[in-house]
Amino acid sequence: MTYDYIITGAGPAGCVLANRLSEDPDTNVLLLEAGGGDWNPLFHMPAGFAKMTKGVASWGWETVPQKHMKGRVLRYTQAKVLGGGSSINAQLYTRGNRADYDLWASEDGCSGWDYRSVLPYFKRAEDNQRFADDYHAYGGPLGVSMPVSALPICDAYIRAGQELGIPYNPDFNGRQQAGVGFYQLTQRNRRRSSASLAYLSPIKGRPNLTIRTGAPVSRIVLDGRRAVGVEIIASGRPELLVAESEVIVTSGAIGSPKLLLQSGIGPADHLKSVGVKVLHDLPGVGANLQDHLDLFVISECTGDHTYDGVAKLHRTLWAGLEYLLFRSGPVASSLFETGGFWYAEDEARSPDIQFHLGLGSGIEAGVKKLKNAGVTLNSAYLHPRSRGTVRLSAADPGAAPLIDPNYWADPHDRQMSLEGLKIAREIFQQAALKPFIMAERLPGPKVMSDEQLFDYGCANAKTDHHPVGTCKMGVDDMAVVDLSLKVRGIEGLRVCDSSVMPRVPSCNTNAPTIMVGEKAADLIRDLQPLPPAIFADERNDIRPRARQHVQ
Repeated sequence: MTYDYIITGAGPAGCVLANRLSEDPDTNVLLLEAGGGDWNPLFHMPAGFAKMTKGVASWGWETVPQKHMKGRVLRYTQAKVLGGGSSINAQLYTRGNRADYDLWASEDGCSGWDYRSVLPYFKRAEDNQRFADDYHAYGGPLGVSMPVSALPICDAYIRAGQELGIPYNPDFNGRQQAGVGFYQLTQRNRRRSSASLAYLSPIKGRPNLTIRTGAPVSRIVLDGRRAVGVEIIASGRPELLVAESEVIVTSGAIGSPKLLLQSGIGPADHLKSVGVKVLHDLPGVGANLQDHLDLFVISECTGDHTYDGVAKLHRTLWAGLEYLLFRSGPVASSLFETGGFWYAEDEARSPDIQFHLGLGSGIEAGVKKLKNAGVTLNSAYLHPRSRGTVRLSAADPGAAPLIDPNYWADPHDRQMSLEGLKIAREIFQQAALKPFIMAERLPGPKVMSDEQLFDYGCANAKTDHHPVGTCKMGVDDMAVVDLSLKVRGIEGLRVCDSSVMPRVPSCNTNAPTIMVGEKAADLIRDLQPLPPAIFADERNDIRPRARQHVQ
């Protein structure tokens, strides 16, 4: 079969590109997804997230032993479904800090990817329920709304943050990022607004778009220095698919370097060591892995203040019925609806700690669940200096990759992570939360010294599911793609997903990945970029015009 564009992965960026590229009726687009469709109702119910990190529609991968965390092996959830991570995440809509993207441009050589240049692409994607200003827009494909099932403990948490000196912030994606408040969520009409639902569902009838699930790509096919198609495994047999214009790799920060490596594109020494023929020596493939590591406090509640009790069968059934009839109740909650951004380091360029308030205990896989109702506060250091790798374990495309985030390789990351954990503990100790919190259970009152907290972190830390950087764009020798996301040294091949980010944004990475997809679509179509953002305080006349009275 022959197509103009073949897209290898229906994650957030892949869905965006399938939509935008197929807008041209004369262009044939094929979107491939190794996993299945998002037909299961759990994908669309906001609280379905609680099941997702426990094996539903994920690859079941894990890290290699982390040598700076006493050999700990961490579960590493990567999605295997239409919509990718946007179909199984907690639906938090965060974009990061302006400084993140300005550093991409100023320090990583990625001109055209500064904040003013990427903000219009965030806005183009967005259909915001509440905000329409310099930072937000409505009418785009992606539903963005405010939580509808917040509990009283959420407001108490926001008050507690203010008692500690962290200001209230109504919009983490606006003028400033710092503060505590409610997250905006990728939801529309109280259902998850995944990239699949936002970008694919409305256009599945386009005759020039083909979507194939259950179609893992085993390799990119090269003719000399040009990508001419891909090989997939269909019904256990290889099948060749031809791309006349481009192959676009959108398999994520783990899957994209894995696919390049098993296609013979990557560092020659590594490819030879696993028996893969070297077709293009590109040393940066699979390097520069960055991720946010999450430490958490879990406290027991004084009563039924969170959703832990909903796990009882009769309450689960009632919650499901309430959602089906009224789109309200526990099932309408993403379970992580409040949080914030603050500073562990006084000299930080921007907030370097992110908090997520979890409305229960044991929400995510591998996290302890209390016998009675509990509440969780996650903290993650946002500016890690540690860099890891993605490598092949074997030449077989079906073999799991070797994922090494190399957490805490830089001692500064460890120090700042522990500072963030201490701030989270302090928030839970504030007066506003006294009516809701009985006592801290993890780490627990006996864990106080930095050495004890380090041991606790080694035993309990988890990924925040924000890997990036493994096919980074840039101009240095380790860059995998150029600023148009073309793979260096190969024609007809681009990478367009979170793997191209030179450094991890200070946030959850779903919205930034969708932005990459939006901007990539214009680059591929050779369109003029959207005009850079201009803010109200930079205009000559910022005073609102008075309305004229109608006589």
